[in-house]
Amino acid sequence: MDTGEHDLTALFSQLGLDNDEAAIERFIEEHSPLPSGCLLQDADFWSTGQKQFLAEAVDDDAQWVDAVNHLDTLLHKA
Repeated sequence: MDTGEHDLTALFSQLGLDNDEAAIERFIEEHSPLPSGCLLQDADFWSTGQKQFLAEAVDDDAQWVDAVNHLDTLLHKA
């Protein structure tokens, strides 16, 4: 059973991205806003594995879903 943290920092690490605060802010600035109606996992900047992980987190209501939803909100802000 996975009992680790499932926050935004841990999500970035899970996705293989730099996960310090500055890197997360830079990522969000570079990739937002996502177009209205674009699902987070359908954004063109994800690798196939990242897309699959994000989709499964939402579809399976996995432990990561809160962090994924948070990232989705951040990337859809104008």
